[in-house]
Amino acid sequence: MNNQTVEKLRQMRLYGMHDAFKTSLENTLKEQMTQDQFIFHLVSSEWDNRRNRAIDRAIKAAIFRYNASLEDIDYTFERGLDRNQVDRLAALEFVKESKNLFITGPTGTGKSYLATALGYKACQEGYRVIYASTAKLMSALKIAKVKGTILNEFKRIERADLLILDDFCMQAFDSQSRGILMDIIEDRHQKRSTIITSQVPVKGWYDAIGEKTVADAILDRLVHHSLRVELYGESIRKRKTKDENNYQ
Repeated sequence: MNNQTVEKLRQMRLYGMHDAFKTSLENTLKEQMTQDQFIFHLVSSEWDNRRNRAIDRAIKAAIFRYNASLEDIDYTFERGLDRNQVDRLAALEFVKESKNLFITGPTGTGKSYLATALGYKACQEGYRVIYASTAKLMSALKIAKVKGTILNEFKRIERADLLILDDFCMQAFDSQSRGILMDIIEDRHQKRSTIITSQVPVKGWYDAIGEKTVADAILDRLVHHSLRVELYGESIRKRKTKDENNYQ
């Protein structure tokens, strides 16, 4: 009967219960619990299994460039990164309130890492996240427009609770990219959160976007109720290399 139960749990795709029940047959765990405790153990195992699988799917769907964790952020380098501020951001209240977050600073100061770490945390909290290099996203959406699939892409981006636009304004926007960016920002305005990382200070975005009327419209929607993290200093990678060389 136990073997039949294990097989039925597997066929019903109750993998958490399946593994927990199968393990209980291999040890004395079941005998150490009351009936209510054992049922709670099985249900909790299924709950955890489903939650972990959902997180894995969310992380995979986000298409992050690399792994990042808030716990691994290095605060020893002088770069204007405040632990208390990061802890507040990690609570993801800005996502719940549909606010935007700008992370600016020179290359190598950890902008993309911080944004990605917040993205991972959002996935773990059940939010839908999309990470994209801004230039690559614009190129992909231009191709989608030619193929006639751009509306589907816009809907996918609009549904994301958190959109991370990395390396914003690294390239000047052409007329087509400006229109695409305007559509994205308009769809998400006051409904979803966007994290933007950029080497260009916010005051320089106007010129990079170009076309006064469109730039005004985009920045008015982006900057309103936004939060900011402004980093400074030399590239962490360069400083680590210097430290290693000095140590040697």
